[in-house]
Amino acid sequence: MSQPCVDRRSTSSRRRFVQTSGAVALSLVSLTLLVGCDAPSSGGGAAATSFKGIDITGAEYARTFSLTDQYGQRRTLADFRGKAVVVFFGFTQCPDVCPTTMAELAQVKASLGKDGDRVQGVFVSVDPERDTAAALKTYMGAFDPSFVALRGSLEETAATAKEFKAFYAKVPGKTEGSYSVDHTAGSYVFDAQGKVRLFVRYGSGAQPLADDLKALLALG
Repeated sequence: MSQPCVDRRSTSSRRRFVQTSGAVALSLVSLTLLVGCDAPSSGGGAAATSFKGIDITGAEYARTFSLTDQYGQRRTLADFRGKAVVVFFGFTQCPDVCPTTMAELAQVKASLGKDGDRVQGVFVSVDPERDTAAALKTYMGAFDPSFVALRGSLEETAATAKEFKAFYAKVPGKTEGSYSVDHTAGSYVFDAQGKVRLFVRYGSGAQPLADDLKALLALG
């Protein structure tokens, strides 16, 4: 059974994010107790390829989403058919993992030249209470205005995270009413047909992601 992976490089990092979620649903209590590290498992089927990221082709999760973007438009995965899509769960007040991931994705898109027009970054907020549409619009503008930021109700956010087997949980801050959010730190990569293909761990680097996106785009 796959388990979530909490980053333990430092106390502050540990409180900021959780890498990967298992292939089966786990309770919040068990998530806080488990210490092993695995990527979300695939649903089986396709043979291994030379992808740099973790191949989860055939997985029976991360099939779609239905949330509102920073401009108030309802978006689903089908809206981006024909593009390689990179989906990341995070929040705008995240101090390091989220901005690093989005900046890296913007760098990768720019490095692909014309092929970059066929890459779509999607940021899903796990903190819809603070991440307003205006906040998300400003946040995406700092990286790439073409990136889509999505938010939903608390119930919609929970349902979307469950569909992606992504973990997130509020962590109380030092002052009353303040909090941070632990969350899955990797990215989900979809091919141009809208099928999930890869899970990319945080910190894997820009070049491996660029190589994988080029390979997926070459498949059509």
